[in-house]
Amino acid sequence: MNKITRNLSVPEAEPAVSHQAEVRRQTVLVLQGGGALGAYQAGVYQALVEGGIEPDWVIGTSIGAINAALIAGNEPGDRLPRLQEFWDGVSRSSPLDEFFRMMIPSNIFANMGTVMRGIPGFFEPNPSAMFGVNREVGVENASYYTTDPLKRTLNNLIDFDYLNGRHTRLTVGAVNVNTSELKYFDTREMILSPAHIMASGALPPAFPAVCIDGEPYWDGGIYSNTPIEVVLDERPRRDALIFAVNMWQPRATEPKSIWQVMGRQKDLQYASRGKSHVARQEQLHRLRHVVREMGKLVPEERREDPMFKELASYGCPSVMHLVRLLSPRLDGEDHTKDIDFTRSGIRTRWQAGYGHGQRVLADKPWECEVDVLQGIVIHESQE
Repeated sequence: MNKITRNLSVPEAEPAVSHQAEVRRQTVLVLQGGGALGAYQAGVYQALVEGGIEPDWVIGTSIGAINAALIAGNEPGDRLPRLQEFWDGVSRSSPLDEFFRMMIPSNIFANMGTVMRGIPGFFEPNPSAMFGVNREVGVENASYYTTDPLKRTLNNLIDFDYLNGRHTRLTVGAVNVNTSELKYFDTREMILSPAHIMASGALPPAFPAVCIDGEPYWDGGIYSNTPIEVVLDERPRRDALIFAVNMWQPRATEPKSIWQVMGRQKDLQYASRGKSHVARQEQLHRLRHVVREMGKLVPEERREDPMFKELASYGCPSVMHLVRLLSPRLDGEDHTKDIDFTRSGIRTRWQAGYGHGQRVLADKPWECEVDVLQGIVIHESQE
């Protein structure tokens, strides 16, 4: 990966407990937002499970938050069935939809049904929107669709008692409408409900804001669609194997039409922040390792000096392997790909994620030698 030079803030000191050698490496699954593209994440998860890997911690935004909650909110044996039930429920199998998908290069016509009717079990047209966009109806009703069906779906498919039992940690991101601050709701710190999951997926103006503790929240993807910084910034830090499952293309050929520009703009909007976060964290973690190695050069008699202890506390030995999986670009997709809830579209994405996950597990790129100064090791895996 090409290194990016940036102005860096001073790393924070590490709590001493983070350096205990006996702390087990955690497995983390990070799920990006992307609507119907989230079926790819479900396929990756299936491959991980069949390969003997269950995450200790799942982090998600938008559709990634829904997939994450379906995983963390069910016992291991029920997770794949619940994911399958959700994606079967939101996929559309109209013969006309499939005809348009097969016969027309763009999937725009097949997706018009989603725009007009919504998705059963997910969202449906909001009657209030028919009175015009200038009518003041309140932040929880100011949207083209209502997500009341999603609330019922989440209650049916997620065991919130199990979720809040902290068997598998769940973190979902949402942005405060009033303050523009990103908020992560975490089962390690609070009790989560369907509202927290829905807030993370409340993408305006399609979906309404969700109020939590009197504050309105929108989709966390508005601020950060790839919530990788949560695990990279965690304190105390610990060794980790991180699978980041992304659906938006960071690279593409130059667009040549307004239609192509619309698709490329959407990819850039939702894919751009992930690499910048990681580039900064690569440098910070390297500095932490440098501090740790330099501390070893200090004579034993100086190590009780309070100044040395203060400086040495900024060092860190943790190594994080970050495996980035990127969903493939499919023929005929355009800027409406995230609302392609056709049965064949969902199936194709799921199968792509499943196959990609199997190949990554076969390669096991994280089983490699690591430089002593390297705190984050990146493994790119693209179809």
